[in-house]
Amino acid sequence: MVEDPGWPRASDWLAGNLEPGTRTRRLAVVGVPLSQTSISASGANETPAAIRTALRRFPTYGAALDVNLEELEVIDHGDLDVAALSGEAAISAVREGLLCLPPADLVVLLGGDNAITRPAMRALLPPLGRCALVTLDAHHDVRGFHAGATNGTPVRGLIEDGLPGKHVVQVGIADWSNSLAYRGYCEQHGIGLVSVRDASREGTGACVRRVLDELATWCEAIYVDLDVDVVDSAFAPGCPGARPGGLTPGELLDAAREAGRHPLVRAVDIVEVDAARDRTGATVDLAAMCLLSVAEGLVIR
Repeated sequence: MVEDPGWPRASDWLAGNLEPGTRTRRLAVVGVPLSQTSISASGANETPAAIRTALRRFPTYGAALDVNLEELEVIDHGDLDVAALSGEAAISAVREGLLCLPPADLVVLLGGDNAITRPAMRALLPPLGRCALVTLDAHHDVRGFHAGATNGTPVRGLIEDGLPGKHVVQVGIADWSNSLAYRGYCEQHGIGLVSVRDASREGTGACVRRVLDELATWCEAIYVDLDVDVVDSAFAPGCPGARPGGLTPGELLDAAREAGRHPLVRAVDIVEVDAARDRTGATVDLAAMCLLSVAEGLVIR
């Protein structure tokens, strides 16, 4: 097929194949193909490659905000070699792999399952006492370690590592998706909770912007976890954890844009998409658009 020179592809942008423009900020992208840490069988290890392939279907221009992603310097560092690992071995390998990344204004991690959040935050941000975590997630992710480190344990793991519970805000918590015991754990540790209904009522983008601004009054850096299963299952067939009643794709993209835009956000992960189950490709496309929306926010930061 003959390429259209007037329609540069986001895949070429990520691969560094486009002519450089005015590049004032640096975006780093890393694939973290964890899936052995999932509570249920998952093909999330296939998702980073699927996202890169999906980017071929997208341009580098965001019409809503009149943003050209070619204004960013983007470096794709490829995938960490972690797909075969589980439990604490996976957590350690992710952290060690990310510690050697060169400096960037923002790092976006392509998961993989939600277990990546704990080691990535530890590796990419300052000490936990000076940081904050914002999750866009249907779930609290504070399960116990009876099955080891899994995609259900990252927030509890970070709290046990020293992140104060009051430094965590969870946006999009879903109905019929969490236990009473784990809700009690969140309340006991002072975790901020915003239900999916309250986020939608306020406007999810506005809600995330408000939360980030409030956290920025005292912390040095913020990590944002974009768990795609926060979206209604009708729009996310490739998210095993999604349920009816979640956010719309547009709401998640608004949140992703606000994450990229905020000056204290140092890292964002995009997780819990199982490319092997995504028969239509709609969920992988949404994950790809999350990456583009975060990048869009960074351009206007």
